[in-house]
Amino acid sequence: MTAAAPAIEQEERSVGLWGDAFRRMRSTPSAIIGGFIVAFFVLMAIFAPFIAPFDPTRGDLGASYLPPGPEHWFGTNIQGQDVFSRIVFGSRITLGIAVMSVTIGVTIGSIMGALAGFFRGWIDATIMRIVDIMLSIPGLLLAIAVVSWLGRGVVQIAIAIAIVNIPIFARILRGSLLALRDADYVIAAKSVGVSGPTLLLRHMLPNAIGPLIVQATLALATAVVDAAALGFLGLGPPDPRTPEWGTMLSDTYRYLTDAVHLAFFPGIAIVLAVLGFNLLGDGMREALDPKLRR
Repeated sequence: MTAAAPAIEQEERSVGLWGDAFRRMRSTPSAIIGGFIVAFFVLMAIFAPFIAPFDPTRGDLGASYLPPGPEHWFGTNIQGQDVFSRIVFGSRITLGIAVMSVTIGVTIGSIMGALAGFFRGWIDATIMRIVDIMLSIPGLLLAIAVVSWLGRGVVQIAIAIAIVNIPIFARILRGSLLALRDADYVIAAKSVGVSGPTLLLRHMLPNAIGPLIVQATLALATAVVDAAALGFLGLGPPDPRTPEWGTMLSDTYRYLTDAVHLAFFPGIAIVLAVLGFNLLGDGMREALDPKLRR
């Protein structure tokens, strides 16, 4: 009786799948480091007006190409704009594009994947053929085509990157739902008369979204790179004064010998943001995937 008491007490303290996953993430170094990096950029984006010492869009041609110093920590660009202030405010735009694109991609991709994985038949065949066609086009080329069609702008970039991610999320959720069709709790739910949307929404989806959440975190890193790539190619926001990280890199190759800081600091910001999301995503995958639990 007494020997079983610790086990019972431990079971009562259990907080479920997500609580257990969060507890494992707190003991995973990569997830901790990634979480701190992501939190740093999120806080920088939220408090950008209080952190940036200068207006990111206002410049002084008399202060062009100033090297990093006490007044301008990251130097100035050709228009005399403070690079540090532009990077701080640029976190709002770049991260905003990433979050918006992943949100749209997860929403539409989840609907497509849920319909394909649950109903099967001609619905599954039709949706998967659309997904296969979308996946056959290189992601960056598809994003360039969408932005060229919709026009330049923050929302247009987010939609373009979302379209690239939709088939990935659809395939992941479809595969998860197909793996759960023969699960014991699904069969038990069917045996007591549960079917249709109730079976999908209350019994299958809560147990199938783990891989989707992990992929969404990793997709944020890809979205940051894609947004920067579109800005670098000249497909970023139409106003060149917009402090977007990719746009800040668009013309820096001309001045690498005289003002290397113009490429170094925006590049480091992109690398750190991508690293943070990747580390956080890897930590989440290790915490949520039973095969990877240590």
